[in-house]
Amino acid sequence: MSSSLSRREFVARTTAVAATFSCPAIFSADKTGKKMITGEGDYKYEVHHAWPKLPSKFKWQTTHNVAVDKNGYLYVIHEGRQNLKDHPSIFVFDPKGKYVRSFGSQFQGGGHGIEVRTEGKEQFIYVCAYQHLKTFAKFNMKGELVWQKYAAMQTGVYAKDEDTKPKRAWGRNRFLPTNFAFLPDGDFFLADGYGSYTIQRFDKDGNFKSFFGGPGKGEGKFNLPHGIWVDDRPGRKPSIAVCDRAHHTIQYFTLEGKYIETLKGYGLPANLDTYKNIMIVPELVARVTLLNEKNEVVARLGDDVARIKADKRFGIRRDEAKWQPGRFVHPHDACFDNEGNIFVAEWVHSGRVTKLVRLS
Repeated sequence: MSSSLSRREFVARTTAVAATFSCPAIFSADKTGKKMITGEGDYKYEVHHAWPKLPSKFKWQTTHNVAVDKNGYLYVIHEGRQNLKDHPSIFVFDPKGKYVRSFGSQFQGGGHGIEVRTEGKEQFIYVCAYQHLKTFAKFNMKGELVWQKYAAMQTGVYAKDEDTKPKRAWGRNRFLPTNFAFLPDGDFFLADGYGSYTIQRFDKDGNFKSFFGGPGKGEGKFNLPHGIWVDDRPGRKPSIAVCDRAHHTIQYFTLEGKYIETLKGYGLPANLDTYKNIMIVPELVARVTLLNEKNEVVARLGDDVARIKADKRFGIRRDEAKWQPGRFVHPHDACFDNEGNIFVAEWVHSGRVTKLVRLS
């Protein structure tokens, strides 16, 4: 991708060639349309679109990522608009979906990744932003800043002043972070998904330690490493899983960054999360995939792949009237709550967060 290629243009091109492998899915609704079911086998979920509601003074502006804390509160970050500087980018909802508070107006126009992490007896919120912002930060649960960082110039891959005078410029020499993954020793990984295509390791204070990856054709190199997760599910040796989005694959690495294997068969995989033995893969090409501990597909949820792939001009993304009940448009992130239910944030113009309540 050249630095002049916009995010929307890039996704449009790669969506058109996304590889998809469909599994049967189940949808049902009564005549009033009040109940929708998606899934298969032991993994069936009741679909609740637009589950959290914003107060009237706020408005979704392309929802991006979701996270859940140990008390079941949901955190949603949207990209926002740079010209709406006083509008918050991060919203918090209680376990029933009621709005609690909001913060993060400094991320308007570039809000992207969000995770909640427990460190000792405390929880913290990690946020990263791209576009003109090019930053990542740590907050306490009140939304108060702990620290904020910019491009790690120690990597040797960034343009001059990328850490001190970031501009709205794209390219492999730019810093455009997308998502986090965490290690038990306090370190974390940050995916520079739209920038250098590297995976960078930091300590808990945001100090740079090392990196791996970079642009390439796979097996340790990437074409848009958008999502990242430390896969430590029971029965598996802990390893790093990276959504190599434009290659439509998930690459696995040791915790030191050595390439292990590649999983194929996805349509722009965007991020990852795990719950017990299950890993979830939201795919921008209109579905959410669940994998067991052997990384076998056990369910595909909300599948609307054929219709969305045919929508070359993104008309469906912009028109809620064209969204179909029980089906997804562009899942950008997904996470489990503490009971195994699922939240899905979609990259759609007016924003949408769906809750999938597990039935079995």
